[in-house]
Amino acid sequence: MAFINRNNTLWVQATRRMSPKLICDLLRNTGEQVNEYFRSVDMYALGSPVNWAGPEPAPVWLDIAREFTERWHHQQHIREAVGKPGCTEPYFLAPVLAAFVYALPETFRTVEAPEGTSISLTVTGEAGGVWSVVREEDRWQLYMGKPDNPQAEVELPEETAWRLFTKGIEKEDAHASAKLSGNLDLAEKVLDTVSIIA
Repeated sequence: MAFINRNNTLWVQATRRMSPKLICDLLRNTGEQVNEYFRSVDMYALGSPVNWAGPEPAPVWLDIAREFTERWHHQQHIREAVGKPGCTEPYFLAPVLAAFVYALPETFRTVEAPEGTSISLTVTGEAGGVWSVVREEDRWQLYMGKPDNPQAEVELPEETAWRLFTKGIEKEDAHASAKLSGNLDLAEKVLDTVSIIA
């Protein structure tokens, strides 16, 4: 993490000498090249790990989703800095949230629980959805939808969810709008989810 922070600091210092137009041109040009590259790869092949989703090789589509969420998150920072509304329309935010929940199994990796234990997460709002993690064969699996009789349930507004998963707010701050029920130890663990390198 220190390495990433040092490189980010160097990059910020270097780009201060560039005009906003040049930065926008660079982003446009590299964005087109990244899109072209992604169109050329097999989405379902195994690629590198997506660290916040676990240490195992991940399908290329998840790495592309990670790239999308990073760019979206940086766009949110830029918009907040210049006083513009964020990209929170469902068209943008729904795929971001759908990618972020892939961090749930990694969040629960060290949590021991009986086979079949399930926790549901409902993100409310137009871009929201319902997901669950279920303990199966000594690991946690992510599913869409709510299982029958989950042992714990968490409900978060979409704004709280994306900010929590990107460390934009602390777990304690998320409690103000979160609804937790069932096994509170398991429910609380959902609020430890981090879907970025942090």
